[in-house]
Amino acid sequence: MAKALGRFIVVDPNVCHGQPTFRETRIMVADVLDQVANGIAWEAIIENWRGAISNEAIAESVRLAREILMNHKEELVPAGK
Repeated sequence: MAKALGRFIVVDPNVCHGQPTFRETRIMVADVLDQVANGIAWEAIIENWRGAISNEAIAESVRLAREILMNHKEELVPAGK
C-alpha cells in the first residue's frame, strides 16, 4: 500500500524497493534531486522524464528534502562536531 509523503510523492514497498517515487511512476525522487543538485534546468528534467513529472512535483521534492534536512539535522551531524 502506497503512503503519500505529499501531493506528488509516495512510498510503496512494492515499487522501487520502497524508495520515494513520484506518484504513478517509477521515477525515484532521489534521481530527480540529483539532477536538480547538478544544476539541470527543471524544464530539461521534465523533458528527460518525458513529462511524467511536473514543476510542482519537483518543487515538492525540494521542499520535502529541505524539511527533512531542517527537522533532522541533529541526526545528520556526526557526534562531537
